[in-house]
Amino acid sequence: MTTANDTIEMMDEASLLAGLEGVAPQTKASVWMRPVEAVAALLLVGIIGLLLTGVISRYVFSLPIVWIDEVASISFLWLAMLGAAMAVDRSEHLRLTLFVGMLPRGTREFASRLTMLLVAVFLGVMLRPAYEYAIEESYITSAALNIPMSFRAAALPAGIALMLILAVVHALKGANFRHVVISVALIAAVTGLLWVAAPALKGIGNWNIPIFLVGFVALFLMLGVPIAFCFGLGTLAFLSFTTSVPVFVMIGRMDEGMSSIILLSVPIFVLLGCILDATGMGKAIVEFLASLLGHVRAGMSYVLLGSLFLVSGISGSKVSDMATVAPALFPEMKRRGHKPPEMIALLATGAAMAETVPPSIVLIVLGSAAGVSIAGLFTSGFAIAMVLLLVLAVLARWKSRHESMAGVKRVPLSVIKKALLVAAPALVLPFLIRTAVGEGIATATEVSTIAVLYAMIIGMVLYGGIGANRLYAMLVETAALSGAILMILGAASAMAWALTQTGFAQQLVQAVQGLPGGWLTFMGVTILIFMVLGCVLEGLPAIVLMAPIMFPVARSLGINDIHYSMVVVTAMNIGLMTPPIGIGFYIACKIGSVSPDAAMKAIWPYIGALMVGLLLIAAVPHFSTVFL
Repeated sequence: MTTANDTIEMMDEASLLAGLEGVAPQTKASVWMRPVEAVAALLLVGIIGLLLTGVISRYVFSLPIVWIDEVASISFLWLAMLGAAMAVDRSEHLRLTLFVGMLPRGTREFASRLTMLLVAVFLGVMLRPAYEYAIEESYITSAALNIPMSFRAAALPAGIALMLILAVVHALKGANFRHVVISVALIAAVTGLLWVAAPALKGIGNWNIPIFLVGFVALFLMLGVPIAFCFGLGTLAFLSFTTSVPVFVMIGRMDEGMSSIILLSVPIFVLLGCILDATGMGKAIVEFLASLLGHVRAGMSYVLLGSLFLVSGISGSKVSDMATVAPALFPEMKRRGHKPPEMIALLATGAAMAETVPPSIVLIVLGSAAGVSIAGLFTSGFAIAMVLLLVLAVLARWKSRHESMAGVKRVPLSVIKKALLVAAPALVLPFLIRTAVGEGIATATEVSTIAVLYAMIIGMVLYGGIGANRLYAMLVETAALSGAILMILGAASAMAWALTQTGFAQQLVQAVQGLPGGWLTFMGVTILIFMVLGCVLEGLPAIVLMAPIMFPVARSLGINDIHYSMVVVTAMNIGLMTPPIGIGFYIACKIGSVSPDAAMKAIWPYIGALMVGLLLIAAVPHFSTVFL
């Protein structure tokens, strides 16, 4: 079995969380990219400042500023494209290297050059359509500022051009000349064969879907091409060789997928996770729960699960959650006789459980992609997480029946009170976020800016604050992560659009409606699909790709949107933590410094417990809808 570092190579949110224990150090950027980083950091600060100004103006002075959303939207697309370029420079785009890692060293180096040249080919082909798209947008003026929309759309060709330069530089830097020549020849030969076969391919209709949108994407994924570009290359080949649709349309779909105003909260919640770690707010929550429950049998397991539940409600990031909780609890758990593989299993599945706790970035993206109420998702997410928390806690209690309690004493009430006093400001934050969004007081984007301001002030006053250098590093890392996430969403949106245009979704509706068992059978199919996609693709691309196809089918069968969303997210997160492919499992092993081989044997009972919870959630809609 390969190690965690061999299995995944990703901008796994760990590198962006500066200073986290047990995770990879942040990647060094090229010197000439420093100005780009500075601009991206300023854009992020500007977006937060604009949104805060809008919130204060609207809710305090009842004077909405109509142009703020437009300026924020323009800045957001520029942030996304510059961040995506920074991720290329830092080699931080999410990609799967499980299969490439099995190759001999020389072949692996060749695959690395080939993947970067494939990325360069995609970007090179998309550069002209992106430029033409920006020109087309110049004929449209914005509603509030009355300026050409090309000011916003110019981010696309600018970002693509910068990524293209960086991809070529990375492909050629220190490369074996023979590898480069063979890679170029191979790409040219395959392109030529597809061009020659294009008339025949157009004649086979929707059979091109498994060839290009499944086969090609899977091949690129196994080669180690970053996931965003796997989707992009598959969609580009599909449109170019099997349809008459111009590539120009793909740019519009990418723009639409990565620049929704709802997604503005994504980089802000990512930054919130960084602040949570840097200020020690998450650690304060962990210490309070440990003082409250640490003396009971399985108490530290309960503390770990409860900490993930509460900390997730602040950060919205699985990696931030795990990296905050593990260093604080693992030493004491080891002292009590907990085995490291068991601790990793509980950590990984606990993080999967907590994914539905607001402010989950996955729920925000799902709401945007499927047109589902984010307030409803946030409200339901708490109840669903409680169901999963309960099944994991029952298993943890049974597993801890032989736990050593020697020397363990109840913490004095005075110590508990002191820990609560320290943790109280941090404990307020998840409930503030859930209440504000769930009750419709403010949008997720508005709440994210308020939460960042709250965390910065509380962190400065009560938890020691954040140094200027570290804050700048967090801004840069947040921009890079956000750009890579949004690039995946844009490419997945283009691929999902291509799928729906073939009529595949309508055919799927008809096929599913004819299945025996009705909606329960469809739920079973959904669980299988999203567990597999969660293993391979991670959460966000799987949702953006499949939501436009699966949700119409669910609605046609009378399944409530919120209920279906909870099943989708839970299944996807179980897949994410399921070995031997699940990326989240390896991140947990990396954070806890435990061999994946050992942890793999320990995690299966916990995966089984989550499956029991998932089946309950799927079969009983009331769990998802009780508080709506």
